[in-house]
Amino acid sequence: MVFLEPVMDTRAEPALDEDWWRGAVIYQIYPRSFQDSNGDGIGDLAGIIHRLPHVADLGVDAIWISPFFRSPMLDFGYDVSDYRDIDPMFGTLGDFDAMIARAHELGIRVLIDLVLSHTSDQHPWFKESRASRDNAKADWYVWADAKPDGTPPNNWLSIFGGSGWEWDGERMQYYLHNFLTQQPDLNLHNPEVQRELLDVVRFWLDRGVDGFRLDTINFYFHDKKLRDNPPIAPEDFNDTIAPAINPYNFQNHLYDKNQPENLDFLRKLRSLMNEYGARAAVGEVGEAQRGMEIQAEYTSGGDKVHMCYDFALLSSNQPTGTYIGKVLEKANRIVAEGWACWAYSNHDVVRHTSRWNLSEAAHRVYAALLLSLRGSVCLYQGEELALTEAYVAFEELQDPYGIRFWPKFKGRDGCRTPMPWVRDNQTGGFSDGKPWLPVAMEHLHQAVNVQEDDPGSMLAFYRNMIAFRKAHEALAKGSLDLLGYDDRQIRFIREHDGTRMFCAFNLSDTAIGIERPEGNWRQDKGAPFRAEITDKGMTLPPYQAYFAVDEGQ
Repeated sequence: MVFLEPVMDTRAEPALDEDWWRGAVIYQIYPRSFQDSNGDGIGDLAGIIHRLPHVADLGVDAIWISPFFRSPMLDFGYDVSDYRDIDPMFGTLGDFDAMIARAHELGIRVLIDLVLSHTSDQHPWFKESRASRDNAKADWYVWADAKPDGTPPNNWLSIFGGSGWEWDGERMQYYLHNFLTQQPDLNLHNPEVQRELLDVVRFWLDRGVDGFRLDTINFYFHDKKLRDNPPIAPEDFNDTIAPAINPYNFQNHLYDKNQPENLDFLRKLRSLMNEYGARAAVGEVGEAQRGMEIQAEYTSGGDKVHMCYDFALLSSNQPTGTYIGKVLEKANRIVAEGWACWAYSNHDVVRHTSRWNLSEAAHRVYAALLLSLRGSVCLYQGEELALTEAYVAFEELQDPYGIRFWPKFKGRDGCRTPMPWVRDNQTGGFSDGKPWLPVAMEHLHQAVNVQEDDPGSMLAFYRNMIAFRKAHEALAKGSLDLLGYDDRQIRFIREHDGTRMFCAFNLSDTAIGIERPEGNWRQDKGAPFRAEITDKGMTLPPYQAYFAVDEGQ
């Protein structure tokens, strides 16, 4: 597939707004599955350049690109073997520079996915570290002696199954890996490791990135004493981070992550980013029990990361008004001084249309709710098309996580299948070759070219709802005053600089009546919803939302 040189766009580069990230809408691109430009079946940076106008037309503020660094690709780029280069399957540093330039021409900021907690075992640092116990990088990874009986140093487990420790015959010691055995954990207690990682951050800032998505931000440090994790109390069992069949969930992870030393490192990271002006970082908090507390800790004070997300809305918990209301109450109470980032879908979880079994109407009202929350928002590629989770046969699975726990857990391939751009060929316009994962046939009917010119399409709805959010600072940056909720509905007021907006959402398949709060409310005609107004209040039809502005006295 050969692309012509893109036509230049007249939209301005992103304005130098130090606060741009607050309330931003960020579009996640999984590069392997976005657009293939050379027919090898794997998406690449040139493909991203070609499809950036689609992202710009959505109206988002930034893109987050999953890893594209040199890697053996055992965990598809999250096992980095060279932080300062592009894997050839994705292109070159020149392609990366061209992508940054094109995104900025279109008014889109670029965040890249940095994996700082671990590397590939093929990274030169690890090869040197494992060679002996006294070389220059001997302490760059987490090494520990076996117990007298030869078993691992403690009971820590890997998210990908089994022990979190792997025996190495070169050093005659165990090394820690929170993920695959080929992903050894870096020892950030070592100041040299911290300095080297911060130099990696500087390398990409110098190349023009606008910030970072920080993978597993709460895994950077481990307990120096290597204490055993205690078992989780039955009432605290939570499978939002790992599938229920994974014994990782059986522990209370007090010592293998979430360590207090992380705060000083995040301050160093923020100080470095501040040298570059309008830059931002969003951290992924992988924690089932204390995710929101860690969000608050990492984003408060203005001296650590700008925003974080946990898995509260990425979980399989059915998102009733009651569930979401309790999440928002907790966020208002705990993250009040920090800044949350919200998402329903990403490359690690079942797409939310399937996870929550949403109809098209339900998908729209939940999208409107997401885009009305206090915080920033991440959308995952294909979410704007209402893509469902794709079925991938065991023989076609690529994800080692799914292969390990099949069939009760099918892994992450179903949300990573290629983006459908056109309906009229079996690869959906993604590639001229055989895609690395199969294109779901049902996705072809939801392709971009099917929805592009349809004003009633899901794609049009997302464009309109994002534009509506950006037109009202109360939605993007304001406070959130939760008025009430039950299983069928939720309502709140967003307020910014004296402007108040009332937001109500019917999350059910039956009409409900909702009284408006005190005030002189005028329904905002710019919202992509309409509600039936009555004298005493209003009636919201099934799966509808209502937005009104208080016009005061």
